[in-house]
Amino acid sequence: MIEAIFHYEFLQNAFLTGILIGIIAPLLGAFIVVRRLSLIADALSHVTLSGIAASLYVSQTVPALATLNPLYFGMVFSVLGSVFIERLRTLYKHYQELAIPIILSGGVGIGAIFISLADGFNTDLFSYLFGSVSAVSRGDLYLIGVISVVVITVIFLLYKELFLLSFDEEHAKASGIPAKAIHFIFMIMVALVIAASMRIVGILLVSSLMTLPVAASIRVAKGFKQTIGFAVLFGEISVIVGLVSAFYLNLAPGGTIVVTAIIILMMTIFIKKVRSNKPSKVEVH
Repeated sequence: MIEAIFHYEFLQNAFLTGILIGIIAPLLGAFIVVRRLSLIADALSHVTLSGIAASLYVSQTVPALATLNPLYFGMVFSVLGSVFIERLRTLYKHYQELAIPIILSGGVGIGAIFISLADGFNTDLFSYLFGSVSAVSRGDLYLIGVISVVVITVIFLLYKELFLLSFDEEHAKASGIPAKAIHFIFMIMVALVIAASMRIVGILLVSSLMTLPVAASIRVAKGFKQTIGFAVLFGEISVIVGLVSAFYLNLAPGGTIVVTAIIILMMTIFIKKVRSNKPSKVEVH
């Protein structure tokens, strides 16, 4: 595959995009898991599906918009979904978890309507659902590159605030941290990363890349920064092994990436179990 990467632009796009996603998805995923908001990724991915289906329908009905990149529609819908989740969490102060299934259900419902209007599933929609090596364009790569720079910069600048909000929100608010503003920025970043990742991982599997590497990392890490480091490492391994497997086996990359992540998770669970069962040495004086 290495030789093919130098000859085919679509492989270069897919490989570089995968490397970027392998960094930013687990990076945000670490904060999502710690805050017990893992299902938000699922909700926003289904909202993104609505945006993609809407884009495909619009491109069929309005010829002038036929060349519009569905990625933009997906991002708009994903960002709007994140805004609505925050609004609903404010309305249901004592039942904030209700916001996620409400938005998830709405995303599935709107997506089903637009898919029906667009005459059902087609090859384009299938590639968005499960990812495609050949679907990533150079424009997608540039867009995901910009999103990656923004996400990494924001995490670097707001790390302390995000850390405090993730582990002790009440203390963070008492310390004068603008919790609502920072949480809103974080949700927008999650929405953008989910929309950007769908080209490689697929809409239905993107949440897995944000949570599985983190789940594996938690088993072996000894601190939050180490959790982030291992999560990014496991994410990169999953993406690279998944893309290579998809290329040689002619499979959807989303599936191979997620299966690789699951294998890594199972390995870390096994290693942790073996270490915990190993009898400790007793010194006899």
